[in-house]
Amino acid sequence: MIDGIINVYKESGYTSFDVVAKLRGILKQKKIGHTGTLDPMAEGVLMVCLGKGTKLVDMITSGSKEYEATMRLGISTDTEDITGEILSKADVPEDLSKEQIIRVIESYIGEYNQIPPMYSAIKKDGKKLYEYARSGVTIEREPRLVEIFSIEDIQVNIPDISFKVHCSKGTYIRSLCRDIGEKLGVGGTLTGLTRSEVHGFLLKDSLKLSQIEKLRDESKLEEHILPVDALLKHYTGYRIKKDFSKYLYNGNKLYLNQLTKLDAGIQPETDIIRVYDNFDFIALYEYNKTENNYKPYKMFL
Repeated sequence: MIDGIINVYKESGYTSFDVVAKLRGILKQKKIGHTGTLDPMAEGVLMVCLGKGTKLVDMITSGSKEYEATMRLGISTDTEDITGEILSKADVPEDLSKEQIIRVIESYIGEYNQIPPMYSAIKKDGKKLYEYARSGVTIEREPRLVEIFSIEDIQVNIPDISFKVHCSKGTYIRSLCRDIGEKLGVGGTLTGLTRSEVHGFLLKDSLKLSQIEKLRDESKLEEHILPVDALLKHYTGYRIKKDFSKYLYNGNKLYLNQLTKLDAGIQPETDIIRVYDNFDFIALYEYNKTENNYKPYKMFL
């Protein structure tokens, strides 16, 4: 079984679950999970965890992401993207300037309460919103606080707009386009979306499924599998001292005098730490302030 993480280029037309299913066939293993759903229309970086790496899925999903988006003013659809049924059309006023449009787009930088789309996997009363939507039922959705860290490289060619956005977990770019269009009074819908970065891993380094299959056949795939701890370098690293390794493997509490800090003096302290036995990554431990020790957070044995 392969343990680690792979940067997959999800192509348009596939669901994120399609990618996982196809990878299970290519790699001949079941223990695979993705780290953040992309809509079928969207493409780009999909970090996929393999084997022991699947224990990281919830941690990676919670991180920020970067996207390249295109949208069109004057159209509103039920899915909030161009694949949906058109609900309304409006002419973009001739006196609406590029400067006004850019100001409205930039007004969303920071925290804002975003109403998620009906066509989403968010659950309401045990049922996914898209299931209600497909039945023709519209459910009142609670706004969710999201954060737009930056919107850059805004290009306006009315009625089409493109931009790059760095945002928090849970942000729907479709809904951001909807909100921009509504604030401009003409409606707006997403026409294209590429996820360009997740946790510092870039689009240019991602592999399409066909490339992964080819690398497997050439016995070169391992070169592209990131180690399990590749996405955890922001946590302080420690090595267990030889006399105390049994405590680590048993999942016991650990104390600082049982550990040696990696890269001493370089990395700031974090409440969650990486713990190694020699060069083997074994676990994440979390600081217990009450007892002044560390307790197991996630084990990767």
